[in-house]
Amino acid sequence: MGEVRIRWWRRRAVGFAVAWVVAAALAVTVGVLAVSSVGASMRGRGPLGNDVVRTADPEGSSRPEPGATRVRDEIEDVFGTFVVECRGVVAYGVSTQTRDGWRTVSYEPGPDDDVDAVFARRGRSVELEVYCNQGRPTIGDRESKTLPDDD
Repeated sequence: MGEVRIRWWRRRAVGFAVAWVVAAALAVTVGVLAVSSVGASMRGRGPLGNDVVRTADPEGSSRPEPGATRVRDEIEDVFGTFVVECRGVVAYGVSTQTRDGWRTVSYEPGPDDDVDAVFARRGRSVELEVYCNQGRPTIGDRESKTLPDDD
């Protein structure tokens, strides 16, 4: 009777070990798939829409498609206005106009997949990133920062 009980415990221990290995492999697979899908969406830095296919141009070599429609829009906020033009999925920073007390620190003229502009006033700054979503200028990211006082 003791011999039978030992075999039963060994089978049970082996079964638990196999179940643990299968569960660990499944967990690792799910984790890798989740991280790779999140990483893929992060690399895109903004949705392009369902109808737009993104081409794999190297950084800084964006060129508009021949015959792409030009759509110009003004992004207005507390700092003033950032004028952006889209030619298909290619963005151009056209100009900036600031309100009283604000200044344009920098803006990217493009062409690129997105254009940036930085505005500042005293100890505050606003940074915009604009990309072309289905041919229309769209804010991809807006960061507002308060700088420490220089006492």
